[in-house]
Amino acid sequence: MVSLEPFKAEPQPALHDLELAEPRQLVETAVKSILTAVGEDPARDGLLDTPKRVAKMYDELLSGYSADPVELLNGALFEADYDEMIVVNDIEFHSLCEHHMLPFHGSASVGYIPGQKIVGLSKIPRIVDMYARRLQVQERMTKQIAETIASLVQPRGVAVVVRGQHMCSAMRGVRKQNSEMLTSAMLGEFRVNAATREEFLAHVRQGQ
Repeated sequence: MVSLEPFKAEPQPALHDLELAEPRQLVETAVKSILTAVGEDPARDGLLDTPKRVAKMYDELLSGYSADPVELLNGALFEADYDEMIVVNDIEFHSLCEHHMLPFHGSASVGYIPGQKIVGLSKIPRIVDMYARRLQVQERMTKQIAETIASLVQPRGVAVVVRGQHMCSAMRGVRKQNSEMLTSAMLGEFRVNAATREEFLAHVRQGQ
């Protein structure tokens, strides 16, 4: 028998309460709302802990927001009598596009020509990860990596090439599975000197 009693909506948290809630709790609440909106039951066994899992996942995937580039570098700058190009190829990354919050992934190649100092090898992939682990567009991420290295290391030039495959074009929209996006940022000597730029790009092609 259908009840004729008026429907009573569950009380919603006040705006002030939401502002005071922990970020992870806010994500959990939002995921529950999404599950309900698409016709699922957040209380069924398979979905019961999904909001917590998703919130924990976003903590990891978006950890770049809380990273400080200066702390990340941690003083790993060393004086060295070396003035030739240094290239780190095939730095894998995973990110989320800011338009649909779907993944994109690929690899970055980073080159720089030292000024007074060189940077510890592990720091360049960490800088890539710091910007990849945010809601991103590939073009901005490429530029951020180059500008951060230029600012912290003070080299004579920085070059970054990023190749990415985007799930927002593979899973939806045009649905092109094998398309790849290529972006680059050239600063200092890489920007003004065609021969230097071509040497870097040759190293990138060789590393593929």
